[in-house]
Amino acid sequence: MSGQGRTVRVVVDGVAVEAVAGQSVAGLLIGMGRASWRSTRRDGRPRGVFCGIGVCFDCLVVVNGVPDVRACQRVLADGDVVRVQDGAEIGEL
Repeated sequence: MSGQGRTVRVVVDGVAVEAVAGQSVAGLLIGMGRASWRSTRRDGRPRGVFCGIGVCFDCLVVVNGVPDVRACQRVLADGDVVRVQDGAEIGEL
């Protein structure tokens, strides 16, 4: 059975939202109108999804306390807590 029509509840930057089951974190963020959620270290230019296939690492977010998750590759699960990440972070141990 596919996830078609099902939803999952997640929290994005402290805001509870519903997402389509099987949707990527990047898809949800873009659907929320957030084309970028990081910035370049040197120039402060916006970054979000660039390649969409997990190669460029421009779309990094924190999911459930784990940093450096590629938003384009991570499928949302019910109860996920997503936080945008700007720069290097140390995850929960």
